[in-house]
Amino acid sequence: MNTKALGPLGGTAVVIAAVLALPVLVVGASFFGGLSHNWSHLAATALPRYVGNTLLLLLAVACGVVSMGVVSAWLVTAYRFPGRGLLEWALLLPLAVPAYVMAYAYTDWLQFTGPVQSALRALTGWQAREYWFPEVRSLGGAAAMLSFALYPYVYLIARTAFHDLSRSAIEAGRLAGYGPLGAFLRVAVPLARPAIVAGATLALMETLADFGTVSYFAVEVFTTGIFKTWFSLGDAAAAAQLSTCLLAFVVVLVALERSNRGRAAYHGIAQRKARPHRLRGAAAAIAFLACAAPVLFGFALPALLLAGLAVRESLPAARLLALMANSFSIAMLTAFIAIALALVMAYAARLTRSRLVAGANRLAGLGYAVPGAVIAVGVLVPLGRLDNALASGLEHAFGMRFGLLLTGTIAALVYAYLVRLLAVALQTTDAGLAKITPSMEDAARSLGATPASALARVHVPLLAPSLATAALLVFVDVLKELPATIALRPFNFDTLAIEAYNLAKDERLAEAALPSLAIVAAGLLPVLYVSKRYFQATRS
Repeated sequence: MNTKALGPLGGTAVVIAAVLALPVLVVGASFFGGLSHNWSHLAATALPRYVGNTLLLLLAVACGVVSMGVVSAWLVTAYRFPGRGLLEWALLLPLAVPAYVMAYAYTDWLQFTGPVQSALRALTGWQAREYWFPEVRSLGGAAAMLSFALYPYVYLIARTAFHDLSRSAIEAGRLAGYGPLGAFLRVAVPLARPAIVAGATLALMETLADFGTVSYFAVEVFTTGIFKTWFSLGDAAAAAQLSTCLLAFVVVLVALERSNRGRAAYHGIAQRKARPHRLRGAAAAIAFLACAAPVLFGFALPALLLAGLAVRESLPAARLLALMANSFSIAMLTAFIAIALALVMAYAARLTRSRLVAGANRLAGLGYAVPGAVIAVGVLVPLGRLDNALASGLEHAFGMRFGLLLTGTIAALVYAYLVRLLAVALQTTDAGLAKITPSMEDAARSLGATPASALARVHVPLLAPSLATAALLVFVDVLKELPATIALRPFNFDTLAIEAYNLAKDERLAEAALPSLAIVAAGLLPVLYVSKRYFQATRS
């Protein structure tokens, strides 16, 4: 790798990308170092169960997010009915509620001692085991939580595709004899298929990355298996090899999405957009209920249930403040470093126009598609070896034992967050830079400015809104991240997500409600901001 030809900025970007790609490469290479002594046992007993449950979960979530996302996107785009203006942005609100937080709320509400079953028994006189009630702590329950939390990915992208449909395409369907349902199924959905598949792929990658929901519901999938192998068996090598299997699922999903996108026929945005039809009476009521149901079950009801639990019993104020201080400090630190690295990498790609730098940036962005559990394994393995080498060298040089210097520290945790989330900051910064005319660089150079001074004095002020958006998105994602935090956090360093997970695992759901609500409240900020920008753009 010849970094000199790229200049200092390009070389720095390539080095950053290599460091951030290291954990994923370590996991991918785990099979080349030989199989773990526990692998044959895992492959014969647990692996088929992990594969089967993961496939069933993906299938169920795919059905859930596509049905809710596509139907609601079509209704708010193709029709006008009372409440449509409120619902079209409210349908994004479930993005603020992590699936594991939703799981805590619904468990208390639907379990045997919860208000729903208690009211049912009081109303009917039934006793235990005299009636059937769906078990929320199951694979189906996990699929429902994830579907309600992730359908906005499909809704957002599908709504854009439906919004761009030409009036002539819809009219052609009607001339062919299709009614409203036929035009939707035979015309709109096939034309929007690439967008629908892209949204579903994002939702399924988040499903593969989930740990909190499946762990709390005791569903044995790859993420729970990785932690069980790591912490219960103490076998980091086997955990890395299970992580490689999970990584294969991610690669297959990405390949399928790109294959579908490559075969699709894309059309430019039509000049005449399809005109929404006004619904009245029963049709308007059905459309309203179909769009309101995902918002109700994905945001309003969980938030109300958590609020009710928090009123019943909550954490001491001092404990909550300590958790918020830990969570916000680590999130702000990660966000600051992420936007600094993203700024360097995006500006290097703009200045050098090098394929190597552009490829390095894409490589660094792949971490967002990798589950947090996989990244945690990939971070721990090289850091553990580096720690052992440093400790051995320092002991040899100074005759003192220094212990672990990196593993189990804030540095390791921030490193894992950056591997996972730098893509968010990089994409947002790239989009902001694309709006700045290249003549800015020429003008700065003509005045004698170096690339670094031009970046600091010219581009950063112009990029302030994009950088603020990137920082906000990374900040909230860090607050919600659970598997990497569980595996790599320093001793006695608890965050809001960790506290909520531990309390819920101990069946102290009322105490888990307040930290869960704090995560939801923080998650609302980027959702409201992004929805405002999105709807302004689509209506312009």
